[in-house]
Amino acid sequence: GRGSFGDRGGGRGGFGDRGGRGGFRGRGKPVVALFVLFNTYRPFLKLAIQRFLESCVILLIFPMKGVFICRGKEDALVTKNMVVGESVYGEKRMNVEEGETKIEYRAWNPFRSKLAAAILGGVDQIHIKPGAKVMYLGAASGTTVSHVSDIVGPEGLVYAVEFSHRSGRDLLNVAKKRTNIIPIIEDARHPHKYRMLVGMVDVIFADVAQPDQTRIVALNAHNFLKNGGHFVISIKANCIDSTAAPEAVFAAEVKKMGSENMKPQEQLTLEPYERDHAIVVGIYRPAPKSKK
Repeated sequence: GRGSFGDRGGGRGGFGDRGGRGGFRGRGKPVVALFVLFNTYRPFLKLAIQRFLESCVILLIFPMKGVFICRGKEDALVTKNMVVGESVYGEKRMNVEEGETKIEYRAWNPFRSKLAAAILGGVDQIHIKPGAKVMYLGAASGTTVSHVSDIVGPEGLVYAVEFSHRSGRDLLNVAKKRTNIIPIIEDARHPHKYRMLVGMVDVIFADVAQPDQTRIVALNAHNFLKNGGHFVISIKANCIDSTAAPEAVFAAEVKKMGSENMKPQEQLTLEPYERDHAIVVGIYRPAPKSKK
């Protein structure tokens, strides 16, 4: 009889078993046949490999609530997607099985988000967590705002303030699908214009890149930040003083914060993700220490 993959006779050829010229002992045809077989089943093999790789994704809980590290082919900082099936800025989404349910996570790019850069840079705490009420100054088109929305979840709120009407249009589109975002298209220098829209908040995050940014944050803190609440400020040295060394600019801004009842607790630069940027984290009107 014919040997499989052989060219003539040969009993039980198979993959090189004994018996005639079966198996890989033919004269070239077995290689062609194997190539055809591989191409025929390649889509199925690709799907099987993809599913295997997906099943190998390991989700690590980060010290910060609501933020995770996804371990797979490449490690990624991720947040749990509040709007399943939707990307905001073309970011990757990944499904992770937890028991019988699949949960979708969104990759958080540190090159497009100062907050993500600070987290991966090793900041101890951002104070943004599930259920928190956050004021975001300098919301732009909503890239980072969407991840803050993921973190605070349906029980939290994000008051997203953006002055540019062009960026504001994109922000409004993001907010349409994320009910915990309240978009405010106003100048953050004038918090009285939106005081009727905003309640007291737990955290203020600011990425306004203006020479008077510490004053802008302070004005909003005096109006909306709880005593003992926290602030996270991204400082771009060039926007404040392009002639001074970045370290001198950061030190001057930290000094200004102290005069506004804003007590800095932590500072770090954002290299390698951003040049001449720093993040300052602190507490607003901390409770006086009790004397023993």
